[in-house]
Amino acid sequence: MDADELRRTLEADYAEALDLLGSRDLLVALSDGDPDPDALLRAAADSEYAARETFREWADTAADSSRRDAFAAVAAQEDEHLNRIRAAMPTAADAHDAERSGPMHAYLRGREDPLHRVAGGMVGRTLVSRRTHERLVGFFDGERAAMFRDLYAETTACLDDGLALLDEGATGDDWTEAEAVAGYTIRLAADDLRDALYDRER
Repeated sequence: MDADELRRTLEADYAEALDLLGSRDLLVALSDGDPDPDALLRAAADSEYAARETFREWADTAADSSRRDAFAAVAAQEDEHLNRIRAAMPTAADAHDAERSGPMHAYLRGREDPLHRVAGGMVGRTLVSRRTHERLVGFFDGERAAMFRDLYAETTACLDDGLALLDEGATGDDWTEAEAVAGYTIRLAADDLRDALYDRER
């Protein structure tokens, strides 16, 4: 296996989950009802905050300088994303809570193996984020839509960087582990959305 095959496998095997994460159901769940711009921006800010904190922790604890630099670069990008979303909000954001972004980041923060961190955080998570950004591009208009379009492009670049890191360092069973971690990351995000929709319907 190589990085291109890994991406194709994940997008095929988790197509249903990724489609759900890019559907209108996402907007309903994040707004707890009819899609609301303020609620969606708050949820997007929480997600970027959680990602920033995850990658900052990984950068601080990485033993390998190349991984440390890669994680630090993602943390800086997520910080920029957070600030751009905050600037687009009509009122000042409340204090962010990483736990509000759901179990996906709790799982990612528990990864210690560098390969697992790359696979989960820079591949699985970015495949999720691309779908949610794409849906938000379709919901918003004007400057906010343009902002999420830029976030989508920059998240795609992070995905490409993660795949390149795996191509550089993964061999043999590493690919099986990378697929498992990235796939589980996607499934966690989709299951969390399903749970939110189920709770709302009860």
